[in-house]
Amino acid sequence: MKVRVKICGITNLKDAFAAADFGADAVGFVFFKESRRHIHHADARRIAEKLPPFIVKVGVFVNATVEEILATKEFCLLDKVQLHGNTACRIGLPNGTSITAFQIRNEKDVERARRSQSFPLLDSGFGEGYGGTGKKFDWRLLENFDRPYILAGGISAENIDEAIALEPYAIDLASGVEKSPGVKDHDMMRTLFARINR
Repeated sequence: MKVRVKICGITNLKDAFAAADFGADAVGFVFFKESRRHIHHADARRIAEKLPPFIVKVGVFVNATVEEILATKEFCLLDKVQLHGNTACRIGLPNGTSITAFQIRNEKDVERARRSQSFPLLDSGFGEGYGGTGKKFDWRLLENFDRPYILAGGISAENIDEAIALEPYAIDLASGVEKSPGVKDHDMMRTLFARINR
């Protein structure tokens, strides 16, 4: 089964094109102002306008309102939205639009994600941020996770085989292919996709 790949925390056109050329299925734009990977709406739109048509464009939001999300989605030409923090706003979003992020620390978190009404993204529960920590959680907790999900948190070329063996619907990377927050390392991306495609 082919695993889909999202490269998150895109902040410039060069990195977006590189991700697409190497084989990414999706790119993520972070609209949380406190994130080191934050991108301004106008910059995200400029990138989205120039990306190949089959690249899924995902907006990442933290504790945002429905109104904020819908306005950003339209202006920045987004296909999907990824919700962190307070995700109650997903009820006001169009069906099939939202991805809900869950910080996984224990079996209780796994069960909560399994019962989610929207598509779950399973991320590390370490640190004070909302993702992009570069740390993985205990993937053994997902042994009986019986629905499609996106795997995130500490994925890199070094552990990509282990991640793929879990058979997630997709994997989500940010820090695992970066020189610094928001600046991608093209050699790291090339190595990652070579290992995925071998």
